[in-house]
Amino acid sequence: MNAFDLSRLRPRLPSPLEPVEDERFARRGLTLLLKREDLIHPDLPGNKWRKLALNLEAAAGRPVLTFGGAYSNHLRATAAAGRLLGFPTVGVVRGDELAGRPLNPSLARCAADGMRLEFVDRATYRAKNDPAVLAALLDRAHAGAYVVPEGGSNALAVRGCAELGRELAGAADAVAVACGTGGTLAGLAAGLTPGQRALGFPVLRGDFLDGEVRALQEAAFGGPRGDWSLDGRFHGGGYARVSPALEAFTRDFEERHELAIERLYVAKMLHGLVTLAEEGAFPPGTRIAAVVTGAPDGVQPSVSSR
Repeated sequence: MNAFDLSRLRPRLPSPLEPVEDERFARRGLTLLLKREDLIHPDLPGNKWRKLALNLEAAAGRPVLTFGGAYSNHLRATAAAGRLLGFPTVGVVRGDELAGRPLNPSLARCAADGMRLEFVDRATYRAKNDPAVLAALLDRAHAGAYVVPEGGSNALAVRGCAELGRELAGAADAVAVACGTGGTLAGLAAGLTPGQRALGFPVLRGDFLDGEVRALQEAAFGGPRGDWSLDGRFHGGGYARVSPALEAFTRDFEERHELAIERLYVAKMLHGLVTLAEEGAFPPGTRIAAVVTGAPDGVQPSVSSR
């Protein structure tokens, strides 16, 4: 199989846009839509497809080296792409203490898909962009490996995510997405048309993402693009943390719409949207698209029944 012929994986593009009846929005004259990026591909869902597609074309079958934590969805998607398209993958994992432990389900999936896992201490991981550190990692990897950054966010990834915005042209007034490294928001905002705006909900604590999104747009497009903003109130305590309140909200949303919701990203974004609606942040008549970037582990995504 030609490693950069991604069409052979038969992605579902454009991803479906589903209207959702939710009285918390309807009583304020708002329309909620779900942009089902989780249905693009079972192994490379949502923003992982958008971010990886152009990078894999650039790698053109070479080995791919990338980075992530112990539960990284990006590592899993990269490993799956390597299995499906027949190229070697190396995952540099944060935390050398994990090397002597049994692999968690996420890393076990990476290994089963053929990814070679390199566990590094946290100081080395923080310095991964230092040329000397990166050179040492590449020396231990496959010769001529193509490097994809943590979370997959680089200029090519941002350009890939711009297609998400273009698919939503004319379909929504506001588009919401959960943010880890900021690449999806940077591209989404660039792809939207004038009059549309993108709302980012960071899943990590801290106020660093504003600068990251700006830097990514500079790298991808040479300057700022689109109308976007961040609301950092809904991280739920930080990455990979789900508070009791967030869990209760998510279970309620699942019961209302008979749709399994991923907790670490999608649930936080939906919680943010419902809160903003209740705060009166959107004028009546606003169409709001919520980007569903993935499904819970072990759950096969399905079309909403309501």
